[in-house]
Formats: sequence, C-alpha cells, structure tokens
Amino acid sequence: MPTYALTVEYCGTPFVGWQRQDNGLSVQQVLEAAAAMLNEGTAPTSIAAGRTDAGVHAEGQVVMLDLAREIAPEKLREALNFHTKPHPVSVLSAALAPEGWNARFSAIKRGYRYRILNRRARPALEEGRVWHIPVRLDAGAMHQAAQGLLGHHDFSAFRAAACQAKSALRTLDRLSVSRQGAEVVVEAEARSFLHHQVRNLVGTLAAVGLGRKGVEWPRRVLEGRDRAKAGMTAPAEGLCFEFVRYAEEPAWI
Repeated sequence: MPTYALTVEYCGTPFVGWQRQDNGLSVQQVLEAAAAMLNEGTAPTSIAAGRTDAGVHAEGQVVMLDLAREIAPEKLREALNFHTKPHPVSVLSAALAPEGWNARFSAIKRGYRYRILNRRARPALEEGRVWHIPVRLDAGAMHQAAQGLLGHHDFSAFRAAACQAKSALRTLDRLSVSRQGAEVVVEAEARSFLHHQVRNLVGTLAAVGLGRKGVEWPRRVLEGRDRAKAGMTAPAEGLCFEFVRYAEEPAWI
C-alpha cells in the first residue's frame, strides 16, 4: 500500500478547519472524499503536518495518505484537483513518500505568516484574508518586541486553554514583523507550535504596535507564563500556514 505526500493550499474561510468535525465541512473531509474516488470508493485517512483552525488558510500544508494502488504522482495530483472541485482546495505537488516518513512527526520546521491590513479603509478584495486594524501600527516596535521572544521557552502565556500539548516548551526560531505597503506582516518559524500560539503572539505584538504596551512587555508576559496577562487572540483569517520542511524531502512533482 503506497504512501503519498501532498503539498496542499486552501482557503480556510468555508471550513471548520483542517480536521474532520461534526459541525461542518473540513479540508480533511474534502481531500479524503476526493481520494476515495481513486481508492476503490474507500476514503483513506489523511494526516496533516498541522491542524489549522477554522478560517485559517494554507499555502504549503503537507499531507500524507495511503492508497490501495500505486498512481503516478502527477496523475494523482491532477485527479485529486478534479475531484476537490468546487471547494477551494488545491494539490500543488505530490510524491511517493520516503520510507518511514510522516507528514507530522518528520517535520523539522514549520512556517506561518500573519497579515494585518493597516489602513483606514476596510478590505474589499482581501476580506477574509487579513486582520483589519485601521489605526497606524508601529511595525518597528513590534519587531523589536518580537526579538525578546525568540529561543527555547515555556510559552504557556501564548497557548490556548484547549491546547492538548503535553509541554508548553517550544523553540521559536523566527518572529519578524515588517511593514509592506499597507500591510504589517508577521512571520513565525519553529519546529512546532502550540495551539493558537502564533495568533496569541500577534495579538500581543499588536498591543505594542498600537502604543498600549512597551516593547519589553511581551517578554515579561512570556516569563510570567499566564495567558490572562497576554494580548488578545488575533482573528483566524489573517493567518496562513506557509510551509513545512523535512530532513528528507519527498521528490515533489
């Protein structure tokens, strides 16, 4: 039974998230239903590198699934894209997975991007893809504050109450903030993240950008390990799962 690796992009707006749930349509459900058409009618179970929440988008989600028969990766990609219509889910590349490879546990780095539309006018073309903050943000102060959060720490102050991770210890490799025209963009990279960690970091940095808190405040919040002392959870629509990296990359086609 061959195992395939897929790189998938999707718009998270119409979905309850990546994972199957009883209260609505998930990305996982759409992809598995499409794969069932190539698997003798049986929907294979898929495993994703990251379980994105409702409204969160992905440019480079990586998924693994097992099929009953071997299909050329390029044909698998095209067939899945045909059967996922009309949902906003697209398989960008496919490959036979290396032996012993796992989309989730073999990952050595994950990257997220968070977009804040920072202008007076509300979004029209980017509605559902950005967090709109009409008041001017100090991106430089946000970036300075973010650098105090890099490294290996207990990120309890930035995890969701429902987070199921056994430990809040994580190593944050990158947390950068830059202004790109009318947008303030936050980019985060780590081997793994806690539930809502990126959105909670962004919400905390936004308080700095608005001048409500000083640049040293996020570091004090981190050291305090109290979620109630941190900033708000930034809205899901601004977040995009950008990429996953592996020590042994599949031979993508």
